[in-house]
Amino acid sequence: MSYERHRRLRGHSGLRKMVREHALSVQDLIYPIFVVEGAEQPTKEVPSMPGVYHYSLKYLVEELKEVQRLGIPSVILFGVPTEKDPHGHQAYAENGIVQQAIKVAKETAPELVIMADTCLCQYTDHGHCGVVENGKVLNDPSLNQLVKTAVSQAKAGADVIAPSNMMDGFVEAIRSGLDEAGYEDIPILSYAVKYASSFYGPFRDAAHSTPQFGDRRTYQMDPANREEALREARADIEQGADMLMVKPAMAYMDIMREIKDEFQYPVAAYNVSGEYAMVKAAAQNGWIDEREVVLELLTGFKRAGADMILTYHAKDVAKWLGDDK
Repeated sequence: MSYERHRRLRGHSGLRKMVREHALSVQDLIYPIFVVEGAEQPTKEVPSMPGVYHYSLKYLVEELKEVQRLGIPSVILFGVPTEKDPHGHQAYAENGIVQQAIKVAKETAPELVIMADTCLCQYTDHGHCGVVENGKVLNDPSLNQLVKTAVSQAKAGADVIAPSNMMDGFVEAIRSGLDEAGYEDIPILSYAVKYASSFYGPFRDAAHSTPQFGDRRTYQMDPANREEALREARADIEQGADMLMVKPAMAYMDIMREIKDEFQYPVAAYNVSGEYAMVKAAAQNGWIDEREVVLELLTGFKRAGADMILTYHAKDVAKWLGDDK
């Protein structure tokens, strides 16, 4: 016999763990939270995302305590305001919903790493990620709004600024704005490689950010493009990004691997709302084992090069990993 006996290392569960090349940890997880205005408003489930809720500031406290108890190291906050306008002024209002949420998070769980999504789409009445004129999303005027948003989030106490807008030059503009405002130590997690994906639908329900006209393909990336992803990531690094994100994660694990190999920067995978909803729907119908599928999927992100994973499954994953100890 001349063939290799690969199965020798698979016969014992302990031995399988010893030779395992990648492991999923609770320390990898970032939990997205949607915060809405209305101090007395109770939590409300997002219909297309079972198990994901809107939280008022009052109920955010309890949610943050649970996240902390589960050992999840970080959350990313998305604000959902009641007041919207063409320029998204609530995105950088001193008492805007996300600024208030950041303050609550820092007071409730100061050891959590608090990330702030920096975009305008939740705050504009047209649902686009920048300033619109004559039906076109304007790049440079949008940068001014995004800088003000990032600085206001840092001022509120955010530990990480996570710009997701995909305007050209957004990292350089935000980095300069943060530095000039005295926040040179605040890192930027750039949504460097963000595709115009059909997997975002449930998020838009949750964030009330569905575009009222057109789509986002004039600023988000074509799903067919690989080389463009490398150019986007390189540009963001040159402009001052400290970490890079690939979004969505599941359909773009090849891109994630290339970004990690090419740049050796910390890489975040965003396990987006549509991916979450598909797993939930299949599990509720009894077609898959949710626990096993989610753990396999997230381990795949690690194998593809992810150092951290934004996922709506985070609390369940933390519980499952705790059960395995």
